[in-house]
Amino acid sequence: MEKAIVTLKEGEGRALKAGGPWIYDNEIASIRGDVQDGDIVAVADHQGRFLCQGFLNRNSKLTVRVMSREENALIDRAFLQKRVRAAWEYRKRTVDTAACRLIFGEADFLPGLVVDKFADVLVVQSLALGIDRMKGTILELLTETLAADGVTVRGIYERSDAPVREREGLARVKGFIGPAFDTKVEICENGVRYLVDVAEGQKTGFFLDQKYNRRAIRPLCPGARVLDCFTHTGSFALNAAQAGAESVLAVDASELAVAQARENAALNGLADRVTVQCADVFAFLPELIKKRQQFDVVILDPPAFAKSRGAVKNAVKGYREVNLRALQLVKDGGYLATCSCSHFVDAALLAETVRQAANNVRKRLRLVEFRTQAPDHPILFGAEDSSYLKFFIFQVLRER
Repeated sequence: MEKAIVTLKEGEGRALKAGGPWIYDNEIASIRGDVQDGDIVAVADHQGRFLCQGFLNRNSKLTVRVMSREENALIDRAFLQKRVRAAWEYRKRTVDTAACRLIFGEADFLPGLVVDKFADVLVVQSLALGIDRMKGTILELLTETLAADGVTVRGIYERSDAPVREREGLARVKGFIGPAFDTKVEICENGVRYLVDVAEGQKTGFFLDQKYNRRAIRPLCPGARVLDCFTHTGSFALNAAQAGAESVLAVDASELAVAQARENAALNGLADRVTVQCADVFAFLPELIKKRQQFDVVILDPPAFAKSRGAVKNAVKGYREVNLRALQLVKDGGYLATCSCSHFVDAALLAETVRQAANNVRKRLRLVEFRTQAPDHPILFGAEDSSYLKFFIFQVLRER
């Protein structure tokens, strides 16, 4: 059966030709052929020249998501098997695979799909109609690929409960794929043990993208007083404590996250040095300033303040405010680790925002290190959304 053809308007497709993974609804001139949303279509420029194959969804502004740039590629089980194997081989060479992201959507050429591995459990998040139809086959192939390397998958849990599913015309889905199992899964990362709640934790249960950034703060922490803001399940706090911090104060607004952080501190025998408090960070930091508290290391790992381009202006205000307060709490010669996980706030904008905050409180910044997301969240050039995490470590000095 011949594929339907999506033809672009004249002058459109520039982002696609530069490596972009999507065709937007406003780029399309026509759709010819008998096709259902979720089916594979061919995409051609206004002169009829082939550009790519991808799955169609007219309910979404991302109307075509690219699966292949080869005209004769057959997108079948064998095709998906090659993609899955390539993703696994890449992880084996670049990261500790005990807990890692196995599939990172467009960056692994499987658009709209995320699969995380926590020990022997997989957590899947499917965010696009076309890939949702392929989800069962991909998970089967992934399980077989891991098994061939002696890695047994005990269970799979689905966390396709993100609001973005509704933009694709899909219902939110959450629950077991296959037999039920205990959804609290123990992992070990950088020598720190965590209980990951794959059913109730944020997104897939644990933020794997900061794996090596957590490790990067460890040399700063021996003998230090550490403040970890937006601690979530305590990951930066526990790395600091295990590295020899004298004391760690960890803060998060979520009662569930705070309970998990305390549980993880106890699991690692660090409850005597890690205090976890439930509080709004924006309200809590001024209280610490009033009390003239000072810390050797302050860590800021906030949620994405800008989830759209239109939200950037207000997001920058939020980043400036929280960094300004944090800088006031760092001892002279101490360290600030600060980051943004918003794709729309790039590294230059975040750095300038922190610099302005430092100027406002008469502090100087010396860059120790700039980092980004762990390699199991690969950045694919052309697929700009795959680059989102910016992580700075600064030494904080009084004006001299």
